[in-house]
Amino acid sequence: MLLRFTKMHGIGNDFVILDLITQKYQPNASDMKKMADRHFGIGCDQVLIVEAPSNADNDFRYRIFNADGSEVEQCGNGARCFARYVYDKNLTGKKHLKVETAAGLIELHIEKQGIRVNMGTPVLEPARIPFLAETQAKEYALRVGNDTFTIGAVSMGNPHAILRVDNVTAAPVEKLGPLIEHHERFPNRVNVGFMQILGPNHIKLRVFERGAGETLACGTGACAAVVHGILQGWLQTPVSVDLPGGQLIIEWQGGQHPVYLIGPAAHVFDGKFRL
Repeated sequence: MLLRFTKMHGIGNDFVILDLITQKYQPNASDMKKMADRHFGIGCDQVLIVEAPSNADNDFRYRIFNADGSEVEQCGNGARCFARYVYDKNLTGKKHLKVETAAGLIELHIEKQGIRVNMGTPVLEPARIPFLAETQAKEYALRVGNDTFTIGAVSMGNPHAILRVDNVTAAPVEKLGPLIEHHERFPNRVNVGFMQILGPNHIKLRVFERGAGETLACGTGACAAVVHGILQGWLQTPVSVDLPGGQLIIEWQGGQHPVYLIGPAAHVFDGKFRL
């Protein structure tokens, strides 16, 4: 079968988007992995699925598949591209959307300065991240091989481990990322962020994403890093986050306030893919 798709990116974090409202197809891990392959497929970090909502009060359902075919709960850069896609493709005329995800309901706002995403309240309780720890803490000691690292653990609908580093360029992302991703204390695996603080409102960040490896940008990773930095007293809202693919703005007032993610979403090309 031939499936229409659109290729988009959010500061280099790239996606293939499938409209399954006007097309009939049931996504599966094998097909998603094939589409995401950069040599034999279209090539992307994640495949994003647009579906009709299960609740008529909401606008859409949003699903995310990693490049390895695994389905995950949330993707902030993908959410911005999702909003831009459904608006530009005339699937909606609304600029304020309520969208269902596996992590819960999110709100997307199409604004002049970019797409603003209400990412919800960060989750810090270990059992809900999930992360194996006896009690909740601002930071944790994580044994990796013969070394022990201090990390933050946050869920933004998906799990994140955050390490503060002196120089993000020199950080051992390729070596340490997969070791922490598959660490036994993270039963659902984890995204790993390496954060360098430039000032109270400015950080650099690299993220090793579970199921995708290091990406040029990670929206939920930026949110998690800022939340951890604010909790530690290192940062204050708003925070500019420099990622390899570009910059995001993160706002969080603390406590039970939602985290807001602001950034661009760009169309690359449209096409058809034969499965």
